[in-house]
Amino acid sequence: MGVLIDTGALIEVERGAVRLEELSPAESQAMSAITFSELLQGMHRLRGERHLRSRAFVEGLLSRLEAIPITETVARVHADLWAVLRRRGEMIGAHDLWIAATAVAHDAGVVTTDVRDFGRVPGLRVLGV
Repeated sequence: MGVLIDTGALIEVERGAVRLEELSPAESQAMSAITFSELLQGMHRLRGERHLRSRAFVEGLLSRLEAIPITETVARVHADLWAVLRRRGEMIGAHDLWIAATAVAHDAGVVTTDVRDFGRVPGLRVLGV
């Protein structure tokens, strides 16, 4: 697999700051199921026209990016990464850790606006937006 695109990077796409194709032009792209949930949560916070535009954007992403599920393998990687980060005193956000674990389990990188936090994860290739 190529890269998982995180929520922050996809928000930049939604804002028009960058095109999806520009985030990792030579690699296949997907997103974690966690990212999909975060996008839906953001959509549910909006009302009126903004909600409709956000819904169209999120649904459009699903036609272009596979949402990679959390599996037993991802859960095992997540627990291992959690233990390493906790021991080092370098924990990252709970959702980001699931996204990172999904990427590591699938030998993928992460395209993100949060290079600092994702950069703490051992074995994870991080590409900044």
